[in-house]
Amino acid sequence: MKLRKLTLASIVAAVGASALMAGSALADTKEQYIPVLSYRTGPYAPNGIPIANGTIDYYKLVNARGGINGVKIAFEECETGYDTARSVECYERLKGKNGGASVIQPWSTGATFAITEKAPADKIPLVTLGYGRSESADGTVFKWNFPLAGNYWVAGDVIIQAIGKREGGLDKLKGKKIALVYHDSPFGKESLPILQERARTHGFELQLLPVTAPGVEQKATWLQVRQSRPDYTILWGFGVMNSTALKEAQATGYPREKMYGVWWSGAEPDVQDVGDGAKGYSSVVLQSGADFNAKLTKEALKTLHEKGQGTGPKEEVGQVLYLRGAMSAMLTVEGIRAAQERFGKGKIMTGEQVRWGLENLNLTQAKLDALGFGGVLRPISTSCADHMGASWARIHTWDGKAWAISSDWFQGDEQIIKPMVKAQAAKYAADKKLTPRTPADCQS
Repeated sequence: MKLRKLTLASIVAAVGASALMAGSALADTKEQYIPVLSYRTGPYAPNGIPIANGTIDYYKLVNARGGINGVKIAFEECETGYDTARSVECYERLKGKNGGASVIQPWSTGATFAITEKAPADKIPLVTLGYGRSESADGTVFKWNFPLAGNYWVAGDVIIQAIGKREGGLDKLKGKKIALVYHDSPFGKESLPILQERARTHGFELQLLPVTAPGVEQKATWLQVRQSRPDYTILWGFGVMNSTALKEAQATGYPREKMYGVWWSGAEPDVQDVGDGAKGYSSVVLQSGADFNAKLTKEALKTLHEKGQGTGPKEEVGQVLYLRGAMSAMLTVEGIRAAQERFGKGKIMTGEQVRWGLENLNLTQAKLDALGFGGVLRPISTSCADHMGASWARIHTWDGKAWAISSDWFQGDEQIIKPMVKAQAAKYAADKKLTPRTPADCQS
């Protein structure tokens, strides 16, 4: 089926803004349909645009490579404005088109919470790379959710590990004060369980400072920070909230060297307007930060952007959020490829089949290298019980002009995170009257 293409190329190239655009017009009937929920407008657009561009560029690269065993990707973009209701509307409008959506990436924690209730009935898997419900790492309860490569609890845990290492050991955190400036939304509240657990374990005081979305007004928050003088501050923000926080920290004299952000607070749009004012600020990285030398980056420039076929400006290719979009698209594609290995190479996969593929990913380092993600991602392997597949992260630091990796690899502490995941998943199952999957169901 040939998708109708809306001509908004000039707008996309300039500011990446569109309410709805069709991303592929393929004559070949062998097309795997994937909706793209994006937010190119609204207060979070500076972050949403490069994510969408990286996602779409990767689908274009797959098609340029010949598709997934010959099956091309047909994609259609729907503008959500990072609004939960609009995200659900996009999901409902696109899920049944072109033979049915095979997988959805909500690109919003609020939207993930809402669509999680719909996915089982619709039989459409949700890929939530580093966001969404942290407890959905438990595939025995969340059959259709895949928080691949890391969840929020891994992010929070690694931040505490990094602070502990800086202090000379986690035991040195006893008696310290750590402030949490967080987006007052489902996204921001995902930080609370892991940081509160770490505070109980290590004896530090956790000061909670919620910020009303979108976060453009934080003067009262940073007055509290100035008065309480925490030893460290964790920034759990998104979009304009991040640059606002850094500017307020600068204005109040709070050292940016004592600030650590979640991975949605550590990209180029968060710091570029602040420049040297953000120097020394660090954030946890969802495996890769910016990588302008990655094989994938060079391929996107040569195959797409040098031929005028790229999505968005070529300058962002290799930046943090562009690569995150490409990473999510790659994992989605590899879920489809894994499904084909079982259900038929060169065939279009249903949502149920793609779900099986995502649950049986085995991306070795050799495979990642071949796909262009060597140095960007570590191996990822999923199972029925583990829908996350990896729990590694690093820290990168802003030097005033660019992000640079500033730590070795950290692994989320499974002795802390796994019991939390099991407990919260069990509570969800009880609340929703769900029966956890049996071994037989895990093979289906």
